[in-house]
Amino acid sequence: MEMDSLEKKIGYSFKDKKLLTEALTHSSFANEKHHQGSRSNERMEFLGDAVLSIISARFLFEHFPKMPEGDLTKLRASLVCTSSLCSFAKQLDLGSYLYLGNGEINVDGGNRPSTLENAFEALIAAIYLDGGMKEAEKFVLGFLVPALENHEYNYVDYKTTLQEIVQKNPDITLGYTLVDEYGPDHNKTFVSEVHLNSNVIGRGKGKSKKGSEQAAAKEALKLMGL
Repeated sequence: MEMDSLEKKIGYSFKDKKLLTEALTHSSFANEKHHQGSRSNERMEFLGDAVLSIISARFLFEHFPKMPEGDLTKLRASLVCTSSLCSFAKQLDLGSYLYLGNGEINVDGGNRPSTLENAFEALIAAIYLDGGMKEAEKFVLGFLVPALENHEYNYVDYKTTLQEIVQKNPDITLGYTLVDEYGPDHNKTFVSEVHLNSNVIGRGKGKSKKGSEQAAAKEALKLMGL
């Protein structure tokens, strides 16, 4: 599909079209030999996740002036979880614009939730780099505002719950480590561990890094009897 049709959907026209192209380039496409020189959207995803975090945190902070920190954290996590970002991407039909490798095309990889989530975050980064925070915020809030109006607060954020328990002891450090990933590009499984100081207290698998961390935190809470 033509990029200008996507620009019309997102309500933003890129000055540097290369940023948009990079945001839409899946690693499977970039890794194919005849596409050497292409950059995948993985770095964009990293930046987009941070920009999304700032925008969503400020939005909820201002929208709910009396809501305590813990509830704000849980609400933000539920609003920008994988299923939510995947839904936002589908509203744009983002999967049909992605540059995918042949293997991904053959398995309909453009509709995989983790792929759509990553592409949506990369698109946020591209808008931020091209037009600044104001344009990125305008784009993100176009999804968050209606999502909040129709939101059902039922998402369990295991990482936040675990953090709230641990932070009561300032001498304890909590951290997550990606210890393994396996499977083909179109169906990877990630394995993460959660560490309490130097001790492993949970291990989990997921179809995304974030999902594996949530699974690890869930296991840690279970071992704590929670």
